Amino acid sequence: MMRLALVACAALACSAQAQDAKPAAPTETAAATALKAKGRIRLLGADVPPGTSKRLTWTSGTAMEGFVVPVPVIVLNGKGPGPVLCLTAAVHGDELNGIEVTRRVLDDVDLEELNGAVIGVPIVNIQGFYRGTRYLPDRRDLNRYFPGNPKGSAATRMAHSFFTDVVKHCSAVIDLHTGSLNRTNLPQVRADLRLPQVQRMTQALGATVVLHSVGERGSLRRAATEAGIPTVTFEMGEPMRVQPEQVEHGAKAIETLMYSLGMTKQRRYWGDPEPVYYASKWVRVDHGGILFSDVALGERVSEGELLGVVTDPISNQQHRIYAPISGRVLGMALNQVVLPGFAAYRIGTATSKSDTAIQSGDDAGDDTTEDEATPEDDDAPPRG
Repeated sequence: MMRLALVACAALACSAQAQDAKPAAPTETAAATALKAKGRIRLLGADVPPGTSKRLTWTSGTAMEGFVVPVPVIVLNGKGPGPVLCLTAAVHGDELNGIEVTRRVLDDVDLEELNGAVIGVPIVNIQGFYRGTRYLPDRRDLNRYFPGNPKGSAATRMAHSFFTDVVKHCSAVIDLHTGSLNRTNLPQVRADLRLPQVQRMTQALGATVVLHSVGERGSLRRAATEAGIPTVTFEMGEPMRVQPEQVEHGAKAIETLMYSLGMTKQRRYWGDPEPVYYASKWVRVDHGGILFSDVALGERVSEGELLGVVTDPISNQQHRIYAPISGRVLGMALNQVVLPGFAAYRIGTATSKSDTAIQSGDDAGDDTTEDEATPEDDDAPPRG
């Protein structure tokens, strides 16, 4: 079949052609050429033949309580050859939307018609999930330690185990996240658009905003991409909640990608394409107090426009926050008590590709929201 033959085309040749070409439309051909063909899968010590599904478990060692904590890994291997798409969620244990997106996508797959495979890990950081927290029990952020170190801290060992045992078996990865620290994100894909294979993935995710960034060192996305596995981060909504509209958008986008890759026959219909942003800027508050926003998530703002007001609950003084640049609100803080320096609004700016924009995507706080440090990051990957 023509569709399956496209999947198996030489990735290097396709990439070379794309280097000098303008971004292509999100077609089945462009997306399918970026990934490798697969057949029988062997994962976590188990064989998953074509046309079957299995629920496996990944364990990274022992919990602080002294017993092994198994992490469910669901593998759906279709009858036809195709790419292996991995969905990871809850790398931060308090981010729930991605868990439901993963469940919904896996539940909608028809094994009889699936080409390739889908590996779903709904809750990567299961210890943080049980505790209702973003972090691991040692207060480290797992998404700052990939690809890991088998001789390092608990976080680096866990990252190494997951990266080696699961991620390296995939053709492509979608890492599902939400905003952090009482913030919310417009559904958006964050990706290193310098790489043709990654760019083609973003084009096949339907009407979803794309934000260019290289990614923080130690993030799953950056480590997998540097290992030759095209990977994007899919941000949607806020932590500690399951938001139906955000979940619907995420599931629809992933199923659109699967159709574009020739993995499924179910076509999804979208409205007008969303823009690609090649730069963004965080707007921070200069005064402490209670934040009340005047803008909504996804709203387009002009330079000098009022974004919100911080009110001192004791003195009743009000401090207005104005947009320093024109753009679109891609992420924002929920109304809450804030301290000076708190990152309140993320504004996407450049929507046209330029050498400056495309090379400056290593912005702080890429896959979380801020350039926050984790305590005792003595063996975290060095920042470049």
